[in-house]
Amino acid sequence: EKDLQNQGIDRHALGREKFIEKVWEWKKLYGDTIINQLKSMGASCDWSRERFTLDEGLSMAVKEVFVRLYEEGRIYRGDYIINWCQRCHTALSDLEVEHEDKKGKLWYIKYKFAREAGYITVATTRPETYLGDTAVAVNPDDKRYKDVIGKTVKLPVLNREIPVIADGFVDFSFGTGAVKVTPAHDPNDFEMAKRHDLPFIKIMTGDAKMTEAAGPYSGQDRFECRKNVLNDLEDLGQLEKTEDHDLAIGHCYRCKTVVEPNLSKQWFVKIKPLAEEAIKAVKDSRVRIIPSGWENSYFDWMENIKDWCISRQIWWGHRIPVWYCKSCEEIIVSRETPTKCRCGSDNLKQDEDVLDTWFSSALWPFSTLGWPDDTDDLRTFYPTSVLITGFDILFFWVARMIMMGLKFMNEQPFDHVYIHALIRDAEGRKMSKSKGNVVDPLKMTGAYGTDALRFTLAAYAAQGRDIKFDEKRVEGYRHFLNKIWNVARFISMNIKEGEEIISVPELCKNDSQIALALADRWILSRLSTVCSDVNKSLEDYRFNDSASILYRFIWHELCDWYVEMIKTELYGENEESKKAAISTLVHVFEAALALIHPFMPFISEEIWQQLPVKKEVDSLCVRKYPAPEDGIKDKEAEEKMSVIMDAVTGIRSIRGELNIPPSLELRALIRTLDSAESILNTNITYVKKLAKAKDIEIGGHIRSPKKAATAIKPAMEIFVPLEGLIDIDAEINRLNKELSKTEKEIMFVKKKLANEDFISKAPKAVVEENKVRHNDYIEKLQGIRNSIEKLQQWGKPEE
Repeated sequence: EKDLQNQGIDRHALGREKFIEKVWEWKKLYGDTIINQLKSMGASCDWSRERFTLDEGLSMAVKEVFVRLYEEGRIYRGDYIINWCQRCHTALSDLEVEHEDKKGKLWYIKYKFAREAGYITVATTRPETYLGDTAVAVNPDDKRYKDVIGKTVKLPVLNREIPVIADGFVDFSFGTGAVKVTPAHDPNDFEMAKRHDLPFIKIMTGDAKMTEAAGPYSGQDRFECRKNVLNDLEDLGQLEKTEDHDLAIGHCYRCKTVVEPNLSKQWFVKIKPLAEEAIKAVKDSRVRIIPSGWENSYFDWMENIKDWCISRQIWWGHRIPVWYCKSCEEIIVSRETPTKCRCGSDNLKQDEDVLDTWFSSALWPFSTLGWPDDTDDLRTFYPTSVLITGFDILFFWVARMIMMGLKFMNEQPFDHVYIHALIRDAEGRKMSKSKGNVVDPLKMTGAYGTDALRFTLAAYAAQGRDIKFDEKRVEGYRHFLNKIWNVARFISMNIKEGEEIISVPELCKNDSQIALALADRWILSRLSTVCSDVNKSLEDYRFNDSASILYRFIWHELCDWYVEMIKTELYGENEESKKAAISTLVHVFEAALALIHPFMPFISEEIWQQLPVKKEVDSLCVRKYPAPEDGIKDKEAEEKMSVIMDAVTGIRSIRGELNIPPSLELRALIRTLDSAESILNTNITYVKKLAKAKDIEIGGHIRSPKKAATAIKPAMEIFVPLEGLIDIDAEINRLNKELSKTEKEIMFVKKKLANEDFISKAPKAVVEENKVRHNDYIEKLQGIRNSIEKLQQWGKPEE
């Protein structure tokens, strides 16, 4: 409709049939766009099963459900207070109304008694609706109004007499404790009017214009009427006072127009009995909602559910399968289009309204599979295991699917509902076109690759937290992709054409002719643990944990440690060690590609196809997902590697703190316990290579030299003699200069943040950026001070 408006075309001038043709054109254009986006994002679907809720088969299911519910007395047509959008000219469900907190007013109006002096004051946020009042209500326990119950008052201007009634719904604390009752324009007043048999007076049309019942205000726009009513009340001396009041204003989710509660004849579903069964399904764990905190929201909404208004005054959608006989006023509800009424007349007209889009969507789990027919697909695929969706449609869609599935299939539509987080911008704001902060996924995939974006979203997906989307994270994971490519290239460079790759089960046999090195045993053991941890985290829907485990394993353990360690074997003369190393590397890398495939399907598939391994399937996506292998877990290898890694990282940390370039080889002394001494001496080649140390002395007898940097690890103390490496005094001078510069930076940012003008006028992002800079500078300052203190201590002889 907005698209037509941009073209200067009015849907009413176009007519219903032409308008629907235009909508189908729009659907094809943008429906294909959505499908193409899904494909480009790597969605793995059977695209031949694509369905649309207005497809013929689904339309049959919608009619079937409507007719069955009507025949059971669960669908009815009646007057009810609905949310009405004056611009869209349609009813809205409570869920389709978006509320926005705003500063408003509370007006106090005097209603004079009809037959005696005095008045009663009521407070209202919508003074124009007093024209439709049919009573004033007070709480029966409110002693202030005990003597006025049963009296009558006159409405200002209109002079219509209305009673003062007692109703327990009235809140003592709101306003004066006396409230106006406008049954045709307020849902609570509607219920109160039914209890007290009050009349219903409509004072507003579907265009938000005042009706003839509004007297002298007839024909005025609602807000114009409000202004005039207040002026008249002021002139009459019946506007007692005005107060500021916080309001939650309801807006149409489509066009953002302020909605009005309005009395209207609509179609409804008696939903409470269906909701009761759906509540039981979650309480007895037939349906699990994850994270479980959303179950409370689900119960709260379902236990307070109201009849569902399912009719919409728009043209696009499933037409309500109801016809009216113009001759005898008979209502005909039918699966097929009727030709005659029981009275013999063929003068029939179909209801103009369409069904709420969520009515057909609620049937999706079974209507897409051929229901109401008993099809093979229905028996095979219903129920499904898991639904992944957003919290914003938990009630719109998920709850209604559960209700309809239990009703028409006698079984829940899915076992688990995973509620994913809302993606916000880097500052935590909700994304919207009006704010200009919407991220186009295709632009992200064009810049960084689909796999980098997918992995970023998985890494963000901690349960119960909204996602602050930062493009820098995507860029970071693109570097991770490069790391994976580099491993693939390393393998191809180190495998000769036709070289045999021995399977790991063969290598791990007790009678194997080729012995695995410590590094091989360690990485295989780590792979076993990673397989176990990833499988468990996926089963628990902790996708961020899965991503974190795989990132750490591939980048740090496989690339940074194992690949570097086996270069000694690969570039050495021992052919058996070489074969063990390359076979282990290929096995571990192939398993890592399979583990990461759900997160990064494109790169993992492309590399896997080129790997020189025996493949029992044609594609990685149908390969069995890796699980821990028997006999691979090796606690001894992990413990030994932990000692080696401690020694290497200890030496590296000293190198980093002192800014010693990687090209300069160090001399290191390591004081150890007996077990660590044996491990390090046996694997000294690994330690020297990875730490870039030309000479390492190990033993329990080691003492710290006079001038040495120290690193302490669980089973060892590491000393790096500084003689000839750095000039301590010069380094302290350099750090003091850096200290002074950092202190000035802190003062500059601190002054900015103390400036109220800057805080109030600068963009929020700029203010936040300065706060982060301030914290970073404080952290940097402390690091410099620590380094200076260490330099001052280093070199002192052990006491």
